[in-house]
Amino acid sequence: MVGALREIHIYPVHGEPGQHLDTSVVEADGLEGDRRKKAAVHVIAADEAPGTRANLVVTLTADELAAGIGGTLRVGEVELTLTGAPSSCSGVYAAVARPGVLRVGDGVGVTPRQAGA
Repeated sequence: MVGALREIHIYPVHGEPGQHLDTSVVEADGLEGDRRKKAAVHVIAADEAPGTRANLVVTLTADELAAGIGGTLRVGEVELTLTGAPSSCSGVYAAVARPGVLRVGDGVGVTPRQAGA
């Protein structure tokens, strides 16, 4: 599954509007400047993005993201482990496996969890 990073958002203050970024540093505990919450990163498919507060909007489908839970999402030089689905909104949660820099337009790919892993 191959796609692209369409949008990057951070939400520094709970309940306030987020900030749209063209580039972001991803640290071990999430995007630089983002407030810390249930998961380091919230990723959503572009067709589900309106009205959500996800950090990353990608051109993969919701089904492709969901199928990747337990596997790795590579976004540019960053690697995220897809950990699960939120209970109250769309998308998937992710932990940071390899920090780095993200840029809108970076390639995105999912590597499913290895059988028996």
